[in-house]
Amino acid sequence: MSYTVVTIGNFDGVHRGHKALLEAARAAAGDAGRVIAITFDPLPRHVLLDASPGLLATLQRRQSLLKHYGADEVHVAAIDQDWLRQDAETFVNQLVARWSPSVIVEGPDFRFGRDRAGDIELLVSLGRNHGFEVQVIEPVQAPLTTQVPVPVRSSQIRWLLEHGRVSDAACLLGRPWRLEGSVVSGDQRGRMLACPTANLDHGDLLLPADGVYAGLARCPGGIFPAAISVSDKPTFERTPRLAEAHLIGWAGPLDVYGWHLEIDLLYWVRDQIRFDGVEGLQAQIARDIAEVSSLLSGVAGSTLTES
Repeated sequence: MSYTVVTIGNFDGVHRGHKALLEAARAAAGDAGRVIAITFDPLPRHVLLDASPGLLATLQRRQSLLKHYGADEVHVAAIDQDWLRQDAETFVNQLVARWSPSVIVEGPDFRFGRDRAGDIELLVSLGRNHGFEVQVIEPVQAPLTTQVPVPVRSSQIRWLLEHGRVSDAACLLGRPWRLEGSVVSGDQRGRMLACPTANLDHGDLLLPADGVYAGLARCPGGIFPAAISVSDKPTFERTPRLAEAHLIGWAGPLDVYGWHLEIDLLYWVRDQIRFDGVEGLQAQIARDIAEVSSLLSGVAGSTLTES
């Protein structure tokens, strides 16, 4: 008998907790069954708030990671106010009509339907009527770099990134956190400082706390160590917050834009500092690049990062 197993969620970041759901779904489906992950775009909270608080992963990366961790198919439900107004029973009726699941795998806090009125208890009850089983996977905990275990949640990862704790965020994700986007034209001040940078259009992705980070940059020319600055450029005329990366050892053109850049942030290096002049900033940049090179010695080109 071939089973269809469904798991539903925002899956923002596709962290260790989401991986546990997919592993359970894969086990329930068996070799002959199929696992369907249903996610949303935009995320429901963004429609409800009419704002984007910052995503942990692009939709394309979310889809890729869900398949990497065990989904055979990823369905992206388009979310709007009408969709959010459907009641819990209608939500399940539509789910059954389209996929006829044998099993639905969720965490204990799963909510669905208008005003999040549906819960696991209701899902189990509806499953009896529709002929599907509900498997509840207990929340996952993971140790931070301090070895203190914490619950793995997207909100917790977002908080860590907003405080610059990229290494701790990686502990909960199960891999380094990735910032990505198209390279766009900037003020070209990096060239004046003898430190050319790629300015990243990060779209709806979260920007971590202002600071300097060490990371690995994936670009058309390969994988390079990178010193990443997130700030509003406090030494000069302030700008909207942005991320710019200096790719160490990269010899590509400085005036070609539109290419895709992915940066896995591995370490926090320092806070942003306002300098009184260009000379002080240049000296600090040189120290930053030396520290980043030391931190990432032997890491570039490794299998540490995932597609």
